Amino acid sequence: MCGRYVSTSSVQDLAEFFGAVGLPTAETLAPSWNVAPTDPIVVALQRLDRETGELVRRLRQVRWGLVPSWSKDPGGGSRMINARAETVHEKPAFRKAFATRRCLIPADGYYEWKPVPAAGGTKAYKQPYFLAPAAGTLMPMAGLYEFWRDRSVPEDDPAAWLTTATIITTDATDAAGRVHDRMPLTIDAADFDAWLDPELTDAAELRRLLHTPAGDELRITPVSTAVNSVRNNGAQLLDEVPDPLPVTGAGARQ
Repeated sequence: MCGRYVSTSSVQDLAEFFGAVGLPTAETLAPSWNVAPTDPIVVALQRLDRETGELVRRLRQVRWGLVPSWSKDPGGGSRMINARAETVHEKPAFRKAFATRRCLIPADGYYEWKPVPAAGGTKAYKQPYFLAPAAGTLMPMAGLYEFWRDRSVPEDDPAAWLTTATIITTDATDAAGRVHDRMPLTIDAADFDAWLDPELTDAAELRRLLHTPAGDELRITPVSTAVNSVRNNGAQLLDEVPDPLPVTGAGARQ
């Protein structure tokens, strides 16, 4: 799964990377080294412009944790931060969004945890690792977004609408697999147009785009357990610490 990630690129850089219209100044988000479920995040999506009738790619601020449109309340969103690539096209919570509301979620990298058994009088704990492309490139993670309406508020009131998103995951590949059995899917730059096109609704064709894990060349860095608390943030969270579970030979971390 992907339950925490890092996103530090500026809105200007993201707009250029995705070829998208940027966020309104009032919605600009600060860099985060500890993005957590229910946090506001930036996604790239493509929708029809109501005035021109043309498809426009833009950045949008949403909440992480998808709330299906049919939900009675938004409380369950924190449990839907990830959608499995194997079943995303058929699960009731995701299938409509998969058909027409797909997005790209930019990340520098993501965190996963691995259990460390008790030894020598120390308690068992979970060691966090930061996984990121070895080349230092941005990870455009495959995502879905959805709109939820609060029917206790008039429809024309902006407060009536909540936009949320989820990250699509798949089986982990080589390096990442030694930390966790799941990892985010990324979308190739050559497939951005197809993935974001709301007029492309064929499930089989869309599933063919879901073939790229978050990079085989991953750098895996053991980091401080300070990242475990959502209250902690800052670049210091990426500082390397001694690895309590070193791997040597085949499958070693890169």
